[in-house]
Amino acid sequence: MSSRSVKILRGLALLAAVFAFGVVMFGAFVRLSNAGLSCPDWPTCYGQVAWPEHQHEIAQANQAFPDRPFETHKAWREQVHRFLAGSLGVLVLSIALIASWRTRWARMAVIAGALFAVVGTVLYIRGEHVWSSVLSAFAIGLPLIAAIGLRRPGAWRISVLALAVIIFQAMLGMWTVTLLLKPIVVMGHLLGGITTFALLAYAALRYAGVGARDDSYAALRKLVVIGIVLLIGQIALGGWTSANYAALACGTDFPTCLGQWAPPTDFKEGFVLWRGIGVNYEGGVLDMAARSAIQIAHRIGALIVFCYLAFLAHKVSRRGLRGLGLAIAVVLVTQVLLGISNVHFGLPLPVATLHNGVAALLLFVLLATLARTQQRHDDSIFLSLGAR
Repeated sequence: MSSRSVKILRGLALLAAVFAFGVVMFGAFVRLSNAGLSCPDWPTCYGQVAWPEHQHEIAQANQAFPDRPFETHKAWREQVHRFLAGSLGVLVLSIALIASWRTRWARMAVIAGALFAVVGTVLYIRGEHVWSSVLSAFAIGLPLIAAIGLRRPGAWRISVLALAVIIFQAMLGMWTVTLLLKPIVVMGHLLGGITTFALLAYAALRYAGVGARDDSYAALRKLVVIGIVLLIGQIALGGWTSANYAALACGTDFPTCLGQWAPPTDFKEGFVLWRGIGVNYEGGVLDMAARSAIQIAHRIGALIVFCYLAFLAHKVSRRGLRGLGLAIAVVLVTQVLLGISNVHFGLPLPVATLHNGVAALLLFVLLATLARTQQRHDDSIFLSLGAR
């Protein structure tokens, strides 16, 4: 592979990471503005590629979906989010193709996976859901196998893995609509977006040659990995809180909940992951005790993550990585203040959306720290040699 191709790959990885961050932010905006079911079908919107605009189109849409009257101010948000996600998918496919091109079987697996995804989508639109599901499984599995078997540096395999993840993320987006905002699916969709961003961001960092000259940061690297795991767990808790409409379950009280330190809670009911199919979960179905339990769990998780990442920021700074340590501390404090502001001000849309974005930014800072503590070996060398 030529040095020009390597430079293109490096640039595309950076572009995709930035674009993925934007998609995560816009997805949060769609979810928090209650527009998740504003297009009752998938991937079309009321049967159209874009969304109904003219009066006769709106009338036809309302007739076709009488239980879901068309709302212009919501429908465009959902469909634009789908367009953005689709554009990101094409970008990730391009990266995966470049990363796997010199290995024939891997290249064919990536191409076949993309074709299966397209055909599966067409079959879904035609109502052939069983065959669509089968092809979608192949669409995910083929690039996943290619990523595992590709004998290239880590960043190259991650680039191919991102394709499998984003195809699965598209399926989660479909299920979000067809399963009527089922909380486990909504939370999974959030985690899928975060995972896609994390993979692309980490690949971009490694392509850029971020790393250490030796393995002297091995002990610190383990602490960073723990921090990433804790943060992802907290993001999942945040997704569960949002999916169950529990963000204001404690009212606008902080640090108390409904004016009490120990309000009535039902943790067992609040954390039932799988519930019946066919229920419309828009607005939430849990009682106040279950929602309060979810909100309190999210607060406890936030306290644990805050304490650990504050400790990690101190350790990182002490090891000579002061810039990264300061970045962890600043983004961490910002995220906590945004979380408190969400409660205190009654979940204003800009603050709630920014809370999601800063969570992704905090994950990026931890990934940058992880990359910096890893030895700069085959990724950067492979790139510097032009992948010959």
